[in-house]
Amino acid sequence: MRASIGFKVMRRAGAALVLALGLAAPAAAATCGNDAGGFNAWLTAFRQEAAGQGISANALRALDGVSYDTQVIRLDRNQGHFNQSFEQFAANRITAGRLSKGRAILKSQAALFQRIEQRFGVPGPVLVAIWAMETDFGANQGKMPIFRSLATLAYDCRRSAFFTGQLLDALRIAQRGDLSIGEMRGAWAGELGQTQFMPTSYVRFAVDFDGNGRADLIRSTPDVLASTANYLKGYGWSGRSWENGANAGALAGWNKAGVYQKTIALFATKLSQ
Repeated sequence: MRASIGFKVMRRAGAALVLALGLAAPAAAATCGNDAGGFNAWLTAFRQEAAGQGISANALRALDGVSYDTQVIRLDRNQGHFNQSFEQFAANRITAGRLSKGRAILKSQAALFQRIEQRFGVPGPVLVAIWAMETDFGANQGKMPIFRSLATLAYDCRRSAFFTGQLLDALRIAQRGDLSIGEMRGAWAGELGQTQFMPTSYVRFAVDFDGNGRADLIRSTPDVLASTANYLKGYGWSGRSWENGANAGALAGWNKAGVYQKTIALFATKLSQ
């Protein structure tokens, strides 16, 4: 479903690692493991640690019935090495259909994009390019229960600290009421919403731009686009340009892969033509 999932994990693992460790990692972590045998004991210990960090009993209901997911472990272990050229990668993502739809959105939602640019400084074509590349304008957000995915990855010893932080922030999203527990479905590594935010990035950058009192990156187009702009601003976006390496640092904050950054820039340029 997602040819670019490896890039997403790369982006979140790079850009959000400091946040996850600094904001969310428990002081005394539950014992990780590399098979299902110790998962239930780990989950019990994690619940206690989460409660100690201020996670409410209602939010902790998200962990009721959560089990070890072998599919998530397989997906995590089997991420392929990227070997496409920039030309191949871009051609697979910048399609005529996406360009047509993207230009129509820029036109029909011009007032929204103007408000977002005035507040965050990020031009509409960049946001539309990211939106298209991440989930095909929200069509492919993922359907996996993220609490099961994140609990599995937090228990797994490979990147336990990183995903423990992500799991805690997923609980915080539910606790503050942005999304209900049942709504929190996404990609296998825990990405949420139409531009695929990891939970730590959601907590830091998600914006309630439609004014309904919650930052909903699953259904609200204003929230999705404004939050994506806020993310880029948080990583140093400045000015209107994205061509010839301009704002490369902000795009690297979104995704560490150079080919992904170049494709966003090319996509945005084509949308503007």
